[in-house]
Amino acid sequence: MTAKDIIDSLPSKLDKDAAEDLDAVYQFDLKGEQGGQYQLVVQNGTCEVKEGTHDNPHVTLSLDAEDCKKLLKGQLSGMAIAMSGRMQIAGDIGLALQLKSLFPGIGR
Repeated sequence: MTAKDIIDSLPSKLDKDAAEDLDAVYQFDLKGEQGGQYQLVVQNGTCEVKEGTHDNPHVTLSLDAEDCKKLLKGQLSGMAIAMSGRMQIAGDIGLALQLKSLFPGIGR
C-alpha cells in the first residue's frame, strides 16, 4: 500500500461530527520514491482528496512518503517526526494537530 493509497482512503475514515464546522485544506508534499502532492479538502463534514498543490492551503505537511505512510497507519507519532525535523509544518499547526481526531480510523 502506497502513501497515495492511504491518503485516498481518508475520506472513508472521516469523523463527520468532528469535521462538521470545519473548512480546511491540508496540503501534503511528499518526497521520496512514492512522493507527490495531495490536497485534503475538509468542508462541512465531508472530505475530498485531490492531486496537485493548492494555491492557499491552511496547513502544509512536508515529509517523506514512507514517513507519511507510517504516520497515517498510526506507526509513527506526528509530534515525534516533527520534533526530529523529518516533517515540516507550515501554516495552522492547530489543524495539523487536529488530523488524528478527524480521522480516528487511521491505522485500522
